[in-house]
Amino acid sequence: MSSLWISNARVIDPAAKRDAVGDLFIKDGKIVASLSAAEKKKAKKIDASGLVACPGLVDIHVHFREPGQTHKETIETGSRAAAAGGFTSVVCMPNTAPVADTAGTIQQIKDSIARTACVKVYPTGCITVGMKGQALAPIGSLKRAGVIAITDDGDCVQSNELMRRACEYAKMFDLPIMDHCQDHSMTVGAVMNEGVVSTRLGLKGWPNAAEDLIVARNAILSEYTGAHIHLQHISSKFSVEIIRRAKKRGVNITAEATPHHIALTDEACATYDTHFKMNPPLRTEEDRLSLVEGLRDGTLDILATDHAPHTDYEKDKEFDFAPNGILGLETALPVSLEILVRQNKFKLPFVIDLLTRKPASLLKLEAGTLALGAPADVCLFDPDEKWVYDAKAGFSKSSNSPWHGQTLQGRVKMTLVNGKVAFGHGKVG
Repeated sequence: MSSLWISNARVIDPAAKRDAVGDLFIKDGKIVASLSAAEKKKAKKIDASGLVACPGLVDIHVHFREPGQTHKETIETGSRAAAAGGFTSVVCMPNTAPVADTAGTIQQIKDSIARTACVKVYPTGCITVGMKGQALAPIGSLKRAGVIAITDDGDCVQSNELMRRACEYAKMFDLPIMDHCQDHSMTVGAVMNEGVVSTRLGLKGWPNAAEDLIVARNAILSEYTGAHIHLQHISSKFSVEIIRRAKKRGVNITAEATPHHIALTDEACATYDTHFKMNPPLRTEEDRLSLVEGLRDGTLDILATDHAPHTDYEKDKEFDFAPNGILGLETALPVSLEILVRQNKFKLPFVIDLLTRKPASLLKLEAGTLALGAPADVCLFDPDEKWVYDAKAGFSKSSNSPWHGQTLQGRVKMTLVNGKVAFGHGKVG
């Protein structure tokens, strides 16, 4: 494998507290301190003046739809979208068809990853059989098959007793539980946030309490069992406060926010555009600001995209009937830079940390660092470049993005996975 020399970049590595203009050297797919004079002559040299070089981004919440829903996305197309967005490691959810509740399905997913993925893709397994919330999946078998966490994702386990048992097994097998926090009894027929906007639009509202109750339940069960529960895509102001209080007690919970929940509010639904329909729904400006503050003070640990592809014909329906979810991988970095760095004055290394070291450490992935000897997973981006995002020309198989046609600032120029170019010059591979 040839050597690579990235010169004159602003190298940001939160794991090493590095933030300085300098060079990055790669040999045999690993980060090295330097290259010999002879190696430098043979190395491919990239002048990264004006660019930021950071660890490849890490997303622990994506939907790649394979097996069974490949008309929306595949592991191949999803990983290409990830590479285009600067992501080198992603964790895919188990709500496939069939759902990933057996070792056989996990092996099928892993085989497809090995054949087709251009970034590192890690599978999760279900908490319950069929994601039906009635009986525990074979958690030990799933762990042996290679899952790195268990989750029922969009079908939150409603039984507190079953969730308690899941926590006990998860702790036994050293697996985090990732939970989509939703009390289904409070959201029947709901399609957007419950509030002034839903009343004005005549749409069934989805109260914050549906999230808050399960967040509180999970904090209690984590404290009771010691299991690590990761709370997915938090959207509610009161949920942030519940998490803040639980963390002060030392409860073993972590939580994520999405770029779309920190950027948008329920006012975006005013035109009935289904590209703004998601689960949990976009909430109020007060909720949005609480998420930003939660990221600032560490109550919310990371950013994750909840990349959820759907076809045009599925989204092109009345608001009540369209599926929830949007694309996220190719826009996560510029949206996060806009909201957190430019609007809320976060330091750039802090935001990079939310997208690299922190998510990698939550699930114990070998990622998120430029330390010597680490895999050479690198994202090179221009934080200032403005560009128009065309979702239909993107690398996902779907194009359901609220940012389609909008001008974004901050663009990925190159993504390296194990020292090889996964994305560069606008092309994958």
